[in-house]
Amino acid sequence: MIRLATDSSRCSGCKVCLTICALSHFGENNPKKGALRVEGKFPTPGVFAVAVCNQCGACATACPVDAIREKDGVYILHREDCIGCKNCVPVCPFNVLVVHPAEKAPIKCDSCGDCVRYCPRDAIIDTEHTVMRIGR
Repeated sequence: MIRLATDSSRCSGCKVCLTICALSHFGENNPKKGALRVEGKFPTPGVFAVAVCNQCGACATACPVDAIREKDGVYILHREDCIGCKNCVPVCPFNVLVVHPAEKAPIKCDSCGDCVRYCPRDAIIDTEHTVMRIGR
């Protein structure tokens, strides 16, 4: 299992993590479908906060139809079972359940590690050291 963590001081705001997440899971070059958050801390230029799912399970507890289920320490959102109520979204302590108008179900991290593989600044970290970074 991959345990994700972040080092926001290393984030440049490039959003490669969001883009690769959307490409991996939806086949789309659409960072708005990435299951994490990169937020500019304006007015300070160049300061960003990056947040990822820590697999706490709060979303699963809030789901009335058991569409978010734990497997090997990762909470997976089964899109085919989701009724689109979005009860899971406001309970996420990191605000990383993404609502996109083109999707019935929220978008949730499945700990695939692609954001870690492709982050050019090492702002997203695999604390278990199981993910091989691209180009390193």
